[in-house]
Amino acid sequence: MTAHGASREALAAARERLDALTDNTAVDATRLADELAAVTALLGREVSLRRVLTDPAQSGEAKADLAGRLLGGQVGGETADLVAGMVRSRWSQSRDLVDATEELANLADLTGAQKAGVLDDVEDELFRFSRIVASSTELRSALTDRAASGTAKSELLRSLLGGRAKAVTERLVVRLVTAPRGRSLEEGLESLSKLAADRRNRMVAVVTSAVPLSDQQKQRLGAVLAKVYGRPMHLNLDVDPGVLGGITVQVGDEVINGSIADRIEEAGRRVAGK
Repeated sequence: MTAHGASREALAAARERLDALTDNTAVDATRLADELAAVTALLGREVSLRRVLTDPAQSGEAKADLAGRLLGGQVGGETADLVAGMVRSRWSQSRDLVDATEELANLADLTGAQKAGVLDDVEDELFRFSRIVASSTELRSALTDRAASGTAKSELLRSLLGGRAKAVTERLVVRLVTAPRGRSLEEGLESLSKLAADRRNRMVAVVTSAVPLSDQQKQRLGAVLAKVYGRPMHLNLDVDPGVLGGITVQVGDEVINGSIADRIEEAGRRVAGK
């Protein structure tokens, strides 16, 4: 989600409330994620409702009361409280509220994965799935076919991911594919990967090499990139024989080309200020 002004502040506050809530071990992060996803779907369908809930002319309490009446009995108290807090805030556009609710749903699932110690696995699985989609025109077409039902797409994904990926990865991908909300599949998967990395305040480096990197090479490259960019770095690894013995590293919009040895040496010089 790219938020501006009031919406950026509202999203930041909502994320803080979500973090405080999920710090409580009694909170079921999976249930919270599913309920927030259901609220996202409701707000996505009901344009007039989300306009009322983001109307700056209405008081925050009035909007929170309306949300409470609509959601009462439909979702748990934690979800209702989160949504009430969100509609009390000011939003630059009504759509921003929907985007933020969806982001909180995904963050709740990723937080649950982090607590379970499987967040690294989820990051890797999201990346690998994005590569599978990129390499298969037939699969991408099936997952983005507007004529296909959400049920059919869910069943296809479960046949692909069931037993091969963490349950949270499957949930995240199924939600994205069945409710893309105007994004391409690639954009949605990239957004999920970034959210997963942000859970540890890490950046993501997509590393493509001609042959698989050794554990030592991965550790050295990750350490150097972390120093260069000033943040912990998660490496998404891909193998492409066409790289001809070197590697390509992409961090955000920056693409770095060169051999492993040359790149590490150059990065070392940058760290040293030479």
